[in-house]
Amino acid sequence: MTEIALRSYASLHRGLDWLGSVWVLAALIPIAVFVIDRNNILPFFDTAVSALLGTLPFIAIAVLLIGYLKASGAEALVAKAFEGRETRMIFLAALFGGLAPFCSCEVIPFIAGLLAVGAPLSAVMAFWLSSPLIDPPTLLITASALGWEFAVGKAVAAVSLGLMGGFVLQAMIRRGAFADPLRPNSVGGCCGCGTSPFKGTPKWAFWEEASRRAEFVSQASANGLFLLKWLTFAYLIEALLIHYVPADLIGSVVGGEGILPIVVSALVGAPAYLNSYAAPPLVAGLVEQGMSAGAAMAFMVAGAVSSIPAMAAVWSLVKRQVFAAYLGLGICGAIAAGVIFQAVV
Repeated sequence: MTEIALRSYASLHRGLDWLGSVWVLAALIPIAVFVIDRNNILPFFDTAVSALLGTLPFIAIAVLLIGYLKASGAEALVAKAFEGRETRMIFLAALFGGLAPFCSCEVIPFIAGLLAVGAPLSAVMAFWLSSPLIDPPTLLITASALGWEFAVGKAVAAVSLGLMGGFVLQAMIRRGAFADPLRPNSVGGCCGCGTSPFKGTPKWAFWEEASRRAEFVSQASANGLFLLKWLTFAYLIEALLIHYVPADLIGSVVGGEGILPIVVSALVGAPAYLNSYAAPPLVAGLVEQGMSAGAAMAFMVAGAVSSIPAMAAVWSLVKRQVFAAYLGLGICGAIAAGVIFQAVV
């Protein structure tokens, strides 16, 4: 009887996973539009497909770039950020955080090792704050959906947020805060990412080694499918926003001048975020409906910092006080980024 119950539970779990997959959700959206509003199905598809086709060149470049960085072992350069004086570490950690194409899980063993051997928490936090915000592929996807002005602005916000977090923590630590940041028995990894990828010497001519060529093909194909999946879903959501969400509703909440729409967007963006690849098309749809430039920037920055993988990575390693500082710096930095971007634009 118990075995039958376990099998039933496993079957139900697999069924729920299938129903919750991005591809299934992407297929259900146009089906729902056809059933509810079939007269609008062609304009709906035209909006989504046109946006996706316009992004394909950026996807191709991003996929090749990810494959090259992974196959060449470029991650090893990040370790250089944590050598030398603390102030230098903070600057380099914030910069490399904006350049490194890593998921939050891949960073965990590296960060855990650094904290365990006594690397300054200030430099670690600078890397942790800037890393989820931008990387080369995200820069390209953001530029394709929102323009280069927004993409460059987000990259500047990422590095600036890392610097702000690093130097704020440096000042707090000098006053006695965060003396023992690590959790007892903190884990060294999650999500099956394994050991630290930040070892060895990069080999830029990776094609000279068979194992690195295989790594390039593996990474490029896996990330190509990942990007295509999430961007298909994101552009379908964008089409829904454009066709079915009244522009005056978006404009009344997060449009117009002033700091209030920016603060609201940062607070709403934190729990509503998907990932760095799906977010730009969604924000593009909101901007088209009346979201202000500053609110869009705050939404993107807050969402990236508070994404579930990023927060889980921090929570798994550090104590609550450090986690609270991480989240507080992220939200405040998102609001500041939105205000400054709104003023500049």
